Amino acid sequence: MSDTRTLKQRLHAKEGINIAFATLEMSEAELADRLSQDAYDLVHIDAQHTPLGDRRLVRFCQMARKLGVPSQMRIRHTREAYMIGRFLDFGLFSVVVPQVETEATVDEAIQSFYYPPIGKRSWWPQFAYGYDRSRETREYADWWNANGILVVQLESVDAILNVRKLARPGVDLLAFGAADLGLSIEAHPKSPFASFEECHAFVVEQCADLDIKVGASRSQTGQM
Repeated sequence: MSDTRTLKQRLHAKEGINIAFATLEMSEAELADRLSQDAYDLVHIDAQHTPLGDRRLVRFCQMARKLGVPSQMRIRHTREAYMIGRFLDFGLFSVVVPQVETEATVDEAIQSFYYPPIGKRSWWPQFAYGYDRSRETREYADWWNANGILVVQLESVDAILNVRKLARPGVDLLAFGAADLGLSIEAHPKSPFASFEECHAFVVEQCADLDIKVGASRSQTGQM
């Protein structure tokens, strides 16, 4: 029997997903070659540390959708969580919020990511993933709320210590920024954690009873 569960359902069952890493500059042929290397659930692009253009983002999301894989993007800055709805309207299926440390950031991300009654995302998804004009507003809003993937990235000792407060309903996956987390550990020698692995184990333990997926500790292959 085929597995008909959605990606969101798989994450909340705490199963792994496979993510390809790409760049906005890729041609369709280059992206197709990258995606042909494995069975990928998402293709990830980074706007935090690389240039971002709205038209290039729309083009990339359309290419990825044509090739059968939805797009994920890490937004430019934590303080841009309020802009998530805008980026989703360009065709993203998943958003990663970097360097999250406060409940306020998570709440803002949830409000911008989901349509009412869960959030407050504004309506007009002309390029949005899964949308066509034959779908009624409520139909698409409900579909999006049940399928879109919101990721919070933990990259500091404070984020690790406060993970129970950050793992709020509406967040599908907790990911890690290993390099920044390593720098934070070095900057806080009196913290309870001496290594990235200790941080990861703490998050796994803290979230064991929650309906949320904890990402892999260190992944060179895109497995989350």
